[in-house]
Amino acid sequence: MTKYLLRRLLHGLISVIIVVAIVMLLIYSLTDREKIFGSDPLFSKKSSNVRTTYKYEQWEKYGYLDYVTYNDYLASLTRSGEITEEERASAVEIAPTAKVTVKNGERFVDIFAPDDSPKASEYIRKFADAYQSKGYTIVRLNADYYSAKTQQLANGGKQVLFAYKDVPLISRMFKYFTRIFWVDNIHYVNSEIDIGERKLSFTLHDPAYTGPDGKVKFSPAITGNGTLHKYLVYCDNRFPFIHQNLLNIRMGTSYSVNKDVDVFKTMTVSQGAQVKAFTYYPTGFSEISADDLHSATYQENSRELNPIAIERYTDDYTNTDLRLSSKSKIGFSFVIGIISTVISYFLGVPLGILIAKKKDTVIDNLGTIYVIFIIAVPSLAYIFMFQAIGRSIGLPSTLDVNNESWKMYVLPIVSLSLPSIAGLMKWLRRYMIDQMNSDYVRFARSGGLSEGEIFTKHILKNAAIPIIHGIPGSVLGSLVGGIITERVYLVPGTGNLLTNAINANDNGVIVGLTLFYSLLSIVSLILGDILMGAVDPRISFTSKAR
Repeated sequence: MTKYLLRRLLHGLISVIIVVAIVMLLIYSLTDREKIFGSDPLFSKKSSNVRTTYKYEQWEKYGYLDYVTYNDYLASLTRSGEITEEERASAVEIAPTAKVTVKNGERFVDIFAPDDSPKASEYIRKFADAYQSKGYTIVRLNADYYSAKTQQLANGGKQVLFAYKDVPLISRMFKYFTRIFWVDNIHYVNSEIDIGERKLSFTLHDPAYTGPDGKVKFSPAITGNGTLHKYLVYCDNRFPFIHQNLLNIRMGTSYSVNKDVDVFKTMTVSQGAQVKAFTYYPTGFSEISADDLHSATYQENSRELNPIAIERYTDDYTNTDLRLSSKSKIGFSFVIGIISTVISYFLGVPLGILIAKKKDTVIDNLGTIYVIFIIAVPSLAYIFMFQAIGRSIGLPSTLDVNNESWKMYVLPIVSLSLPSIAGLMKWLRRYMIDQMNSDYVRFARSGGLSEGEIFTKHILKNAAIPIIHGIPGSVLGSLVGGIITERVYLVPGTGNLLTNAINANDNGVIVGLTLFYSLLSIVSLILGDILMGAVDPRISFTSKAR
């Protein structure tokens, strides 16, 4: 069985890589990359050459291409000692205008301009040779003037020289998969200023876990200096009570849905209104605040630049998240999904057994009508129908993260349960009727077994095996959420996150959720196999030579 599971896991991981590769190919190579700026408020405020360079900077940041400016190239030569600061200063200023040629209706600006200084011409040539040999495209943008007569630069119109190269799919995938897991360490912070000794520390009395009386409670914690997170492991009174920032999961950075925040964090952090309480900062200063000191991360020179931070913190671990009142996106999806799963099995299995036993009767016909209705009618139609019915009887038709009540979960749970119940009824009826017509049932009857014994010991047991195989998928599928259901009821869950990402062309979130969904599918199949083998000992995962 071990060999089978390892082989199944290996095949599953290969499938995940293929799925992610296909999605990356579709969104990074076959989709217009300009669309990601549709919901970027900063992009709309920029103009001229600054607008162009901003696009390339963002495309590099989110994995589309490698982008290097001429100024960055000169700065790297200065840092390496190849040129002096004086040489860099004399080479950095390039002429505002170079020759423009038109080919096939497109304008092209020459890389070299006659008015460039000798030193600038020398290093522009070196820059072009260095990057063109690596497959980069060199782009020079002439200065943009309000008026050619006055030579007054337009806003953001200064001349620019840069190089770019699209990231190959293989390179993008390699970088993505090798960065999924990252372990925080004491060498994260590059600066040596104000860091002191790089180390990990253990305490039994965590100063960030202070009661309303100002006394530090007993709470073990591991803190770091030189790490990204101040607290690597800590305890508090929130489930699951022991938390860690040591191992970080990076599934892709959001561009618009939750800008510059990783997909995994977007799914797992709390939502809702701020939860304020007495907070005792490292300096001893206290106030009513929603700052979560356990989330503190390093921000270089933050105390130097912010007087408020000096009052509260003793080091540059000043960047904190806020304590929020409601569940995370994955939390909302799981609560709704797991309750609907329990209801589906609690109702679907008995009803499936009932219509199978009452085959070709009124009960069977009624059950079949329900199954056909759910399958035939588009899900949006009956979801909107139940939403209208629920609204008419006073049930909330949308979720409010700041005013939670059990009533607002009713309609999403019902909408998710209905198709699952119909599916269980359909397949269990089919499996049971197939078993009823099997030869071993006839032999059992001829052997004198009662109908009740035949049904419970043979028919139901065999018919339930495929249903049991789907239980892990149903449970883990609760983490995914119902995409359509969450969209209709405005559930702030993982399903709604995907639709928001697609609408906003947030490709980092789309790739991250694709990875998440595909991994859950693989795990569900493997756990289903294990559960099926545990229920039916006749099922073997080993192959023997005959």
